[in-house]
This record gives sequence, C-alpha cells and structure tokens, in this order.
Amino acid sequence: MAARFRVAVVGATGEIGRSVMDGLLSNPEQFKYNPVSQEVFALVRPASVNKLILSTFTARGAIVTPTDFGATDSLAIALTGIHIVISCLTLLQQKEEITLIEASSKAKVHRYVPSFFGPKEDTLDCIKRLYLPYTVIDVGWLYQLSLPQLPSGRIQTKAEYSLNDFVGDGDVPIALVDIRDIGKYVARIVADPQTLNKMVFAHGETWTQSQIFDTLEEKSGENIARKNLSKQDADTIISDVYKSFRTNPTGMEAVASLALIQYRVCLGIRGDNTVEHAKYLGYLVGKELYPDVEVVGLKMFMTEMLEGRVRAIYSAA
Repeated sequence: MAARFRVAVVGATGEIGRSVMDGLLSNPEQFKYNPVSQEVFALVRPASVNKLILSTFTARGAIVTPTDFGATDSLAIALTGIHIVISCLTLLQQKEEITLIEASSKAKVHRYVPSFFGPKEDTLDCIKRLYLPYTVIDVGWLYQLSLPQLPSGRIQTKAEYSLNDFVGDGDVPIALVDIRDIGKYVARIVADPQTLNKMVFAHGETWTQSQIFDTLEEKSGENIARKNLSKQDADTIISDVYKSFRTNPTGMEAVASLALIQYRVCLGIRGDNTVEHAKYLGYLVGKELYPDVEVVGLKMFMTEMLEGRVRAIYSAA
C-alpha cells in the first residue's frame, strides 16, 4: 500500500494552486490518511472562504481551513499534524512565504514545497537555515502564457504576462508546460522519497517562439505580427525599474515589473529555461522520474484554445 499523507496547500485558489489541488484530489489513495476523511487541506484567508472554486474542492473531499497567515505561532498551530505543505503564493507575497516557512518548521512539517516564482535563493536560504525538509519544484513556462494573441480575437491572453512579442530573435529553446499538468507532477513528486531535499524540474515540451508563432499561424490560418523585444530594450526597462526601486523600495508594482521583464530575459535572451540548464543546476527531471505521466502537447493545446475548450488563466472564472 502506498504511503498516505496529510497535505496543506496555501494559495489554492490561484492558477497554480488550482492545478495542484486537482492533482492531489485526483490521487485519493495516496492523500487520504484514514478511510473516512480526505486529508487535503486548502488553507485560505478568512476573506476568501466563500470563493466559488473552493466549493468544487470540498465537493471532491478537500477541507477548507480559514487561516491567519500573519503570525508564525498561530500558523504553526494550524499546521500541526500536516505532513506536506505546498506553497502556491505569488512573488508579491514573500513576507507571507517566510512566515509560512518558519511556521512549518515549528510544526515539524515533514516536507515543504516553496513557491519558487522568486526571489528563489532567499526562500531556499531560509528553508536551509531552519533545516526544514523540502522539495523544490520548478516548472517550464506555461503554455497558457506562450501563445500570441490572434487578430481575430480567437486567442486572447493576459498581455502583461504573456509572450506576445519575440524576446530576442525568437529562436531560443524554451521548456514549456500546460498548467493542468503541473498538479499531476506535484502529486507524484511530493509523495516520492527520492525527491526529499532535492530540486525537480517539470515540463511538457520544448519549443522556440518562432516555432510557436509559425505553428499557430498554420493551425489558425491567421497572420501574426512579430514584434521584437531586444536585449537592449530589456536592459533599458530593467534600468528604469531599478530607478523606481530607489524611490519606492517596497512598491509592489516595481517588484512585479522587474520580475516580468527578468522572466522574459531568462526565457528568450539568456535561454535559461531548458532541461539541460536545469540538470546543470542539480535538478532532477520530472519526465525522467515519471515517464508514465501523460502531458498535453502544445499542438493539442493550440487546438483546444482555437476551439474555445480551455479556460483562459487569470480570468474571473
């Protein structure tokens, strides 16, 4: 019989959190601590308990727990008896991330999965200083943020997050993943003893932006304008953002702007987001660990988008 775990997800109503919850709730034999209670917890702020998405989780057996994320001691009490904590917080919630790490250490959580949107090294340093057992899970850039908008409007994306323009020359390989597949990987990774105190990279396929644009034009029959963001342009944006930091060091808008432009540089100019570079950094690779995990191909995802069968992320739904 597979080992069974009590798992708490923080940030369960966000885009990544929804996928993680789905992955956990799709494996009840592994994440059920006893025959009568499903042991997947969604820890949410009291103001969020009435969100519609939470009712879909409870219908599948999850337990929604209103939680105060502002105080380490009370949060540690809420985490008592939890085996695995999975953080799906955003990069704008670093203070809450650190509090969650400290509370998990006090509660003697068996495994902590940090949010790794950034700043990554600060987060991991905090975990290691506390000798908190952990698993880092990094993923490819999302399919849902990889397709350009179509002139017809059949595909519309959140422009500030998406790769609507070529970054660099458009010919740099980028590891990608369907957000729906993240939860599948997470459910396998957190239950695997060989990933404890390790880093894992999970992805679906590797494409260049040129390949994405060409393929989408072929499948849609539409012409897509190609605008380039050069390294020089990116450097100028980064310099301007740092200037705003000096006038407002805690401004969340500047933090978000810096993160988004650095993501673009990482993906399309530096070419950091590949399996080869992940291995260099010491990551295990999800596809090699779990070759039986079925992932969605990007071409299929394009078809689903064109037919309106995929929910746009960062929507109100």
